[in-house]
Amino acid sequence: MTIVKGKTMEKWISEFPDLGPVINYTPFYWSNPYVKDNKTAFQGQPLQLKDIQDAEERLKRFAPFIVKAYPETEKTRGIIESPLKKGNQVKERMETITGQRIPGALYIKLDSHLPISGSIKARGGIYEVLKYAETLLLKHNLLSEKDDYSKIAEDKYREFFSQYTILVGSTGNLGLSIGVISAKLGFRVVVHMSADAKKWKKDLLRERGVQVVEHPSDYSKAVEEGRKEAENDPQSYFIDDENSEDLFLGYTVAAIRLKKQLEEQEIQVSLEKPLHVYLPCGVGGGPGGVAFGLKAIFGDAVKCYFAEPTHSPCMLIGMMTRMHNEISVSDFGLDNRTAADGLAVGRPSGFVGKVMEPLIEGIYTVSDEQMFRLIAEMADAEGVHLEPSAVTGLMGPSYVVQNYPKVTEEDTHLIWATGGSMVPDEIKKAEYQKGLEYKINPDAK
Repeated sequence: MTIVKGKTMEKWISEFPDLGPVINYTPFYWSNPYVKDNKTAFQGQPLQLKDIQDAEERLKRFAPFIVKAYPETEKTRGIIESPLKKGNQVKERMETITGQRIPGALYIKLDSHLPISGSIKARGGIYEVLKYAETLLLKHNLLSEKDDYSKIAEDKYREFFSQYTILVGSTGNLGLSIGVISAKLGFRVVVHMSADAKKWKKDLLRERGVQVVEHPSDYSKAVEEGRKEAENDPQSYFIDDENSEDLFLGYTVAAIRLKKQLEEQEIQVSLEKPLHVYLPCGVGGGPGGVAFGLKAIFGDAVKCYFAEPTHSPCMLIGMMTRMHNEISVSDFGLDNRTAADGLAVGRPSGFVGKVMEPLIEGIYTVSDEQMFRLIAEMADAEGVHLEPSAVTGLMGPSYVVQNYPKVTEEDTHLIWATGGSMVPDEIKKAEYQKGLEYKINPDAK
């Protein structure tokens, strides 16, 4: 008899019937019964709109440095932002695949094409590194907030930062973003990576001078080892994907930028014309931060949903049971093995889960087979290659239409495409070919 946290499996499922399909690896939509109206949900929250605005101002201060360090950002004047693309063709394909008509327009937020590190992690990871760098420089009187931050690219600043080490535990993209920007500034960087992390991401980090420590176990162990190493070195700084408010705030700024993009494309968002946003979710920091920012900016006019792999639904189980980080997918016999490396997380962030519990409309799961097919569908329909984790958002609109009959042509659906542009060509081809097999034979294994 399996006992989980003092209860039999039968007892868990009797208390939470939706656990049944989830622990059987069945793609499933869970409607969050704990969601509240925006005003109530933000009462007592550790972060507020003013914190998001403060983060945006910090990124503006660093823009001159970003332009100098990364000339490809010159067009955006050092602002790290991604395009917003209409997805008419892929919407039609999703309607065919699911057999579900999707009222309203569908757009794709291409964080897959963010400058510097090509994933959503370019938001939170880069922001926290920049904030830490600023804090050090201000503390040592090497910088004033009124200065032109482009000077931080000078060799003397690189020499200063070389005294310090930045550490992080990652399944891939967070380590990539933190490694790339930290090395550019001059920090020593150590990235602890789990067995799920893709080899090409490890190789790319090493090419940039980053020390990569590989662990045969999962994401949680990589984070634990990174945290331990930082505790033994006063000159080191650990970026905690599970608990960092700064990391979280870096993601929230996306909402301010998205509001401007929606206005430029004359896309209205209101209670009568809601915006539905579908976010791939691993430990929770990236999607949680983006969703938090969106709720702070748009209030009840935005509805946010998380997407997770059927093999790693940690946020779903944590939020459903309200156990959050006190419970893991392995407690219920799930193997936490998925092609979506960025989502291969067995235990969710307790910080993010508790913050987002009253703000998220629902969470759904997607199988690896579905992900590969969606990679091919997206490539054929829109000419965009995404990572397995990044296509999970595409399944969201059909679930929402099935569960919320009030969706109309006035609604807007936004797929948050979290990564893919930096994937090597040979891997893109292999993932696409695998996706084609599932298009031809959806039951192929």
